[in-house]
Amino acid sequence: MSKKLTHIDESGRANMVDVGNKNPQTRTAVAEGFIRLNKKTVKLIRENQIRKGDVLTVAEIAGIQAAKRTSELIPLCHQLQLTKVEVELNIRENGVYAKCTSRCIGQTGVEMEALTGVQIALLTIYDMCKAVDKAMLIENVKLIEKTKTDL
Repeated sequence: MSKKLTHIDESGRANMVDVGNKNPQTRTAVAEGFIRLNKKTVKLIRENQIRKGDVLTVAEIAGIQAAKRTSELIPLCHQLQLTKVEVELNIRENGVYAKCTSRCIGQTGVEMEALTGVQIALLTIYDMCKAVDKAMLIENVKLIEKTKTDL
């Protein structure tokens, strides 16, 4: 049995789903991703020696800002009243792991906000390190958790 795509109307055109009849719920989504870096770049980030500034702090803020603006970036996303966005970045031996948690009380999910937060945090690291690392690779960006709870 195949599911009907909700973002397509009867004639096959793009359609923003009407969630007005759904009950508000507490919703949470968690996404993760990784940027592979050379060891020299990891050392520079760890020692806060990247010329553009504090890479991890700037990337965390960028991820939060991006999550808050997801509906402006993804055409059919609903504008949500987010109650929390958290971006966590952890330096690993071969790069930086990113995790974004987004929450709201609403009628539709927050997974796009979590995914956007991770991706923009990683792109910010890429931008800040591109002068010293030409082999960076953003990988494994994915949704790892999505929950909803009745109020």
